[in-house]
Amino acid sequence: MIEKTLVKTLVEEWLANNDYFLVDVMFTPDDRIVVEIDHADGVWIEDCAELSRFLQEKLGEELGDYELEVGSAGIGQPFKVSQQYANHIGKDVEVMTAEGNKVQGVLKSVDGDDFVVTSMEKRKLEGKKRPVMVEVDRTFNMNNIKYTKYLLSFK
Repeated sequence: MIEKTLVKTLVEEWLANNDYFLVDVMFTPDDRIVVEIDHADGVWIEDCAELSRFLQEKLGEELGDYELEVGSAGIGQPFKVSQQYANHIGKDVEVMTAEGNKVQGVLKSVDGDDFVVTSMEKRKLEGKKRPVMVEVDRTFNMNNIKYTKYLLSFK
């Protein structure tokens, strides 16, 4: 039986020579090993194939009845690691808070597990009769939200 830690170690060995980073390694109930990688400029299928061959070579007979799947973290899927946040600074994101509120805005910065999203909100300002739209920075912690994901824009 293949251990998840072994697969992670092998993936990290391959990643050491590349600009990719590991997003996740999953073992599914139907005996698939799913490896997700990402890169600031996107993932090339040739590199997924190269990593797949590398893992098949290293795991050899141990791979046995497992089906190996290597791919990119899906666009529009929730972020799983902090490097994904860093790669999306300056881009539109959606955050689902632990309370179930959605916040959409621009990912402004990342510091450790904390990140800042700038969004437009209606606020009643002193001296104004009506609420006006203002930029508001909101700080979130990656461990205290349901998800953050990149918002596709077709502008």
